[in-house]
Amino acid sequence: MCLVEIKPPPNQRALMLDVVEWDAKAGEYRPMQKPKLQPACQMPAVENQEVLSESSKHVLEARAHVQEFLLLNHPVDCPICDQAGECKLQDYWLEHQTTAKRMRDEPIHKPKAVVFGPTIVYDAERCVMCTRCIRFMDEVAQDPVLDMRERGNLNEITVAPGRELDGHYTFMTEHVCPVGALTTKDFRFKARVWFLKSAKSVCQGCATGCNSYVDFDPRYNKVQRYRPRDNEAVNKYWMCDEGMLSYRAAHEGRVLDARVGTKKTSVDTAVVEAKKRLSDVPSSSIAIVFSAQHSLEDNWAMRELAKQLGATSLYVSGAASGYADKILIDADKNSNTAGVLELVPNPKSFAQLLDDVRGGRVSHVVALGGLSPKNDPEDATALGMLGTLVVIAAHEGALTEAAHILLPATSWVEASGTYVNRQGFHQVADKALEPQGASRPAWEHARLIGRALGLEVSWTKLKDIRNSLTGGAPQAVTPHDTHDANDATTSVST
Repeated sequence: MCLVEIKPPPNQRALMLDVVEWDAKAGEYRPMQKPKLQPACQMPAVENQEVLSESSKHVLEARAHVQEFLLLNHPVDCPICDQAGECKLQDYWLEHQTTAKRMRDEPIHKPKAVVFGPTIVYDAERCVMCTRCIRFMDEVAQDPVLDMRERGNLNEITVAPGRELDGHYTFMTEHVCPVGALTTKDFRFKARVWFLKSAKSVCQGCATGCNSYVDFDPRYNKVQRYRPRDNEAVNKYWMCDEGMLSYRAAHEGRVLDARVGTKKTSVDTAVVEAKKRLSDVPSSSIAIVFSAQHSLEDNWAMRELAKQLGATSLYVSGAASGYADKILIDADKNSNTAGVLELVPNPKSFAQLLDDVRGGRVSHVVALGGLSPKNDPEDATALGMLGTLVVIAAHEGALTEAAHILLPATSWVEASGTYVNRQGFHQVADKALEPQGASRPAWEHARLIGRALGLEVSWTKLKDIRNSLTGGAPQAVTPHDTHDANDATTSVST
């Protein structure tokens, strides 16, 4: 498809081909000459060289013919193909060919819906043998489990004998596939891409903070998938399988209603109850728990609330550590640990909180986030010893189970937020969905509690917090000039 017509300098002779073409006026074939086209990607540039691309009728004809050959045995199943709407073959056909299929012979048939492993399904008839999936597993995932067998029209991708396509980076084989040959079981037949909208986001799976696009259906206010967003400085062009599936947390395990005890109530009623329980409590008995899974803005609001309350007992909670590798996956399974440490340099651990509760040094707690490093029955017993536990959380966890008062917070896809990754990059996840249920940004719940307690709360909008954090809105900085298939620039705030 990269054929071009190259006109040599004046002192050189052009390469020409003797051909026979149909002369419509004469009604017969006539000997003709036309320039020999060259692959642009293989030709060195020389002085005074003239390269014709779109302006050469010979190039346009050749590209159309090459495109027709590419589609010779390709199935015309676009209406049921998951790649429809973002398929390079469709794009090239519209740009270079736009003619109906002329071949009437039976095309080559190959295996369809071949299960490569727990995540990927392969359709050999759609495959154009670009070998991207093979090279990704070999060069990036460092697991050469895929290969190509047979020759010519019989080519197909296969899995090594005795193996299946598994591991932590199988979704990327589907991501690099330019056609609909490789599909993920997670997204297969789930949604049409032209019904989806995209928002720039940050993966919440670990401290790496992979840049991503969250694709969502605005008709149903539902996230359908994650896609990597190119950033050479953070995740290059990739994401791990666990990160690709972490979009599900936008809907699963969510806190969508305020609760007092086990009874659902309104946010206003819950805030009034929090005021009753926290009023006239000595500041030395109050603890503030930050969340390594909530945004920098949410944690900043909790820090300001702690200052206003005079609370000096500061703790941090989040998900427990897990699997790590040398490619992308970090052992820290929280997206904003570095952000919390930036705001509160030396917070105590969740284990220390439980010890202080057991020792009677803390009786009232205002916590951000519902997760704790481990769901231990002894932890629940210790939290049950508290006089008051107010929790602002987007997801259920050990803290929400023990909460006396629970306020529903928005997740990372329902409110714009900043997350600081392990490298110290301040990365902004844009809002995609409308808040679900009664959820509001956690910083807004902190403001409501502060106002109810008669404290001097200085923020009313997100930009107020960002002005206090950085002296202005986060500045988008692109470490390298990187673009994805949709030509969307990756932004990293520093």
